[in-house]
Amino acid sequence: MTAKQATPRQPVVNKLIPEWVCSYSPSNLPADVIAGLVVGVLVIPQSLGYAVLAGLPPVYGLYAAIVPVLVYAWVGSSNVQAVGPVAITAIMTASSLHGYSDDGVAKYALMASSLALMVGAMLWLAGRLKLGWVVQFISRGVSAGFVSGAAILIFVSQLKYLTGAKVSGNTLLQYLESLEQHLATVNLPTLLVGVASLLLFLLNRYGSRWLWESWLPKSAAVWAGRLFPLVLVIVAIIASTLGSWTTLGIHTIGDVPSGLPAFQLPLPSPLPSVQDMLQLLPTAALMALIAFVSSSSVASTYARQRGERFNADDELRGLGLANLAGGFFQSFPVAGGFSRTAINVDSGAKSPLASLVTVGVMIAALLVLGDVIAPLPYALLGAMIMASIVSLVDVATFKSAWRTDRLDAISFAAAFIGVLAFGLNTGLVIGLITSFAGLIWQSSQPHIAVVGQLANTGHFRNINRHDVTTYHNLLIMRVDESLFFGNSESVHRQIQTAIERYPDATELVLIMAAVNHIDLTAQEMLITLNEELMAQDKRLHFSFIKGPVMDIIEHTAIIQRLSGRVFMSTMAAVETLAEQDS
Repeated sequence: MTAKQATPRQPVVNKLIPEWVCSYSPSNLPADVIAGLVVGVLVIPQSLGYAVLAGLPPVYGLYAAIVPVLVYAWVGSSNVQAVGPVAITAIMTASSLHGYSDDGVAKYALMASSLALMVGAMLWLAGRLKLGWVVQFISRGVSAGFVSGAAILIFVSQLKYLTGAKVSGNTLLQYLESLEQHLATVNLPTLLVGVASLLLFLLNRYGSRWLWESWLPKSAAVWAGRLFPLVLVIVAIIASTLGSWTTLGIHTIGDVPSGLPAFQLPLPSPLPSVQDMLQLLPTAALMALIAFVSSSSVASTYARQRGERFNADDELRGLGLANLAGGFFQSFPVAGGFSRTAINVDSGAKSPLASLVTVGVMIAALLVLGDVIAPLPYALLGAMIMASIVSLVDVATFKSAWRTDRLDAISFAAAFIGVLAFGLNTGLVIGLITSFAGLIWQSSQPHIAVVGQLANTGHFRNINRHDVTTYHNLLIMRVDESLFFGNSESVHRQIQTAIERYPDATELVLIMAAVNHIDLTAQEMLITLNEELMAQDKRLHFSFIKGPVMDIIEHTAIIQRLSGRVFMSTMAAVETLAEQDS
């Protein structure tokens, strides 16, 4: 790393002050302050909307953007990631606490904080156990399918705010059935405000070239697009105040508590039963997994772009502590936000100081903006969420997977349909099971090629892909996978088929360059293969056996009873065994 590159973020290890503070350059201060102010102002309405999406009063979105952000800025793994309430954790909170929606706001909010505490504890413990590698087992297809399905559920879940009808559910069918049942209760003024807001938000997001770039310089057009939601919020507040929208049946935020989130044990009264808490554990675990996957993908992407180090275990600990602390200060589960972080980086953030400035903006909003935002209609917040999550439906990834990797495409479809049909938790599990099943099936069908020698070279290639030289008494096969119980039978069958296809070959050479392990079942298969060849007056040979693999098999019957030889290279085997060019 050169001296001009950003200093890698270091975790807090036996220190009260993180490395970024000790090495902070004063020259970064103006950029960090500006970025923090921009992010703070722009995500205020977004935070309010995500709290509503989680089933909480809007002010809880600001609560969730204070203490967790402070903690992550101090101990997180990324210099520029902006954590806070996000769509996925919000909808999962609402889905998991659906049964508490009739128990009052206070109990529901405490249960949301309890959920944040559970998520935080799991993430922190996973970080301590160095389980960051787990993210490698969630395929791109599963994560994209889950997020796409969740985006559609989020979209339809906001119909209750867009229409004023009491639409509810956990699956797409439940939402649609509920909407049909409550069509008669749709409030027309609310619907007009909601649909108009949604169209304006969508126009700003997808028609910016026509709306802004046609008459503004490019840099100005970018900021016009970013500031438009805030301007629309201000206009809606003014119109709601002057037009007395509440008299038309349009629900508004109403009184917003003034003051900072208070320290509070997340223990509702009466206390939830052990059974209730155990029912939340699977949801908390899945939410922790999704929060980690989304946050680590954002943090690692920007770390690569900035030439910084990213450590998944540090991210687990930082995100875990952020949620743990938030659980005691009226927060619901948080994660790294794609849009928040993008705005933070584009605004010039250099360090976590930008996040501290953003927290200052949130505190100011809580102290002075309570009465100002009270007339804000829920319909506009719902429309804002609907417009923002449309882009999360990742059709491009499914198309790409269908062209290049059908198994990943099937995993995408399983997670996507599972989420819509059975809800978030079950849908994710279905996607993961499908992905693992595909992985097992794929590993059970290893690629094995019959190869020949490229003319005048020591290279050997697939006879079906290249013009190669073969030998009538010599059958050379390349095994392209490690050998284990899941594929040993398939390997045995493919080798037998090749032997039957080339009956004149009396010498079989297996190229083992791609074999990194041979388990007990595969060892027994190779011993059986050797015995079968000996019974046919044929011999088995190996080439390119790696040292660690030889350490496993050199004292077994595979080597000790081998009918042929072990060659250092395939060329050496050909020079020794080949009798005549075919």
